[in-house]
Amino acid sequence: MKIAMTGASGHMGSEALRQTLELPDAEVRVLLTRRRRNHKLAKKLKKRYGARVEILFGDVSEQETCEKLVEGTDYVVHMAAVIPPRSDADYAASEACNERGAMLLADAILRMPRQAKFIDITSIALYGCRNEKHPFCRVGDPLVISPFDMYSLHKLRGERYVLEAGLVHFAVLRQTAMLHPDMIESNMSDGLMFHTNLNAPLEWVSARDSGYLIRRILEDDSTNELSDFWNRVYNIGGGLHGRQTGYDTFRVGFSVIGGSAEKFFRPAWMASRNFHGVWMADGGVLEERFHYQRDGVEEIWADLKRKHRIYRLAKLVPAALIRKCFFGRLLNHPNSPMRWRRDGDEARVFAFYGGEARANAIPKDWRSVKLIARGDFGDYDRMRDEAAALREGRLLSHGFDDGKPLSAWTAEDARSAAEFRGGACLQFEDVRKRALWKCAAGHTFEATPYTVMGAGHWCPQCAPQPWDFDLQAKTNAFYAQVWYDTHDCDEDVSYTLDGAGKAALTHTEEA
Repeated sequence: MKIAMTGASGHMGSEALRQTLELPDAEVRVLLTRRRRNHKLAKKLKKRYGARVEILFGDVSEQETCEKLVEGTDYVVHMAAVIPPRSDADYAASEACNERGAMLLADAILRMPRQAKFIDITSIALYGCRNEKHPFCRVGDPLVISPFDMYSLHKLRGERYVLEAGLVHFAVLRQTAMLHPDMIESNMSDGLMFHTNLNAPLEWVSARDSGYLIRRILEDDSTNELSDFWNRVYNIGGGLHGRQTGYDTFRVGFSVIGGSAEKFFRPAWMASRNFHGVWMADGGVLEERFHYQRDGVEEIWADLKRKHRIYRLAKLVPAALIRKCFFGRLLNHPNSPMRWRRDGDEARVFAFYGGEARANAIPKDWRSVKLIARGDFGDYDRMRDEAAALREGRLLSHGFDDGKPLSAWTAEDARSAAEFRGGACLQFEDVRKRALWKCAAGHTFEATPYTVMGAGHWCPQCAPQPWDFDLQAKTNAFYAQVWYDTHDCDEDVSYTLDGAGKAALTHTEEA
């Protein structure tokens, strides 16, 4: 079994590589960028695994490199990603890896004499901002990515390309929030942590379990030919024991260093919308098949505490001093919402709070903040139960009877789904063949019914940027059912971002 992997120097990728190489017949070609630290990593890998690991230096945004990477392989696993906060500062790097990389790999596989099977890791960030109104998602939900989130934008475009490329075998896995051993220090140099909404539903999975999932897919398919697994999109979840909120995450994470959200933060430091995070109503699909969800959130943090014994010393430092020296200094970081407020960045303040007036209205006292985790919106355990969400009708509609098997989808189903999106299905032959669609703006486009109805994509011309979901939601009920959870019906702005990072708002009637 010959496997090509990107992203093997990352947290998920390193686990996937290590655990895959536990399979006796696995040989892996690893793509590493030309950084000095990766040359050191290459030496370690060769020393440990010898000829079972082949190192290829290059970049996933290079066509020739992608063709060398996939040559002669049975599987290609694309885990490389430029994630926030780097993607917030380096749009070119995000586009090169998250969008162009996926496209070039798909193209390279298409040119193979015998196509490798492609596993493409994307992100649940594509579902955009969720809160207590619709905390659960499933594959097929609308992809209304948060304004100014370039990581999600490039992942969205890359994923759609893979879906429409015509590959013989592919699987798109949307990764949820991932806990890893360097969780605390990797978030201590940027204002990104303040983007986290306190009531954002976050379903955590460990890097270890994510890597194990890749190993299990490769292991099972190489021996049992998982024909019914391929050519679909899946959500990687952490299960009930991984479901928290933004507030919970700070509560448990900061306990490692002897603190809490209340001790280290102020409520207004945190953005109140425009984040990404969601619980998985269908995360069990992969779990039932591959049994990879082993680590609970509490256990992961406990492991992190044991690994980094220095964190114990933080308990000896007054919380007020930690707040000032470690977290307070990040308030002035260019990626911090409080910095945007001080700088008068109207576009970002509106995107992340709904405007300065709403930001000022956030309670200063933690006891006055309404929290899902505290039961202020109902029983917390019931809210986290996907079975209860299904029974109580708390899942989003896809505009047609999506309970039917994929093979039973009809032209009438396609018409119903398109009308729910404010458009029309003009031509339908087969669920896996490209159909002809028209959106509410009058654009016509081709896409397979699975891309639209099964994966949640819609008009590529209307997709961001600009982020004009205020306008689209007025005619697209599919989008409206989630967009208006965090936006007012009378909001009428379009969000734009230029290459220099300057954000702007345009009222839709002026556009």
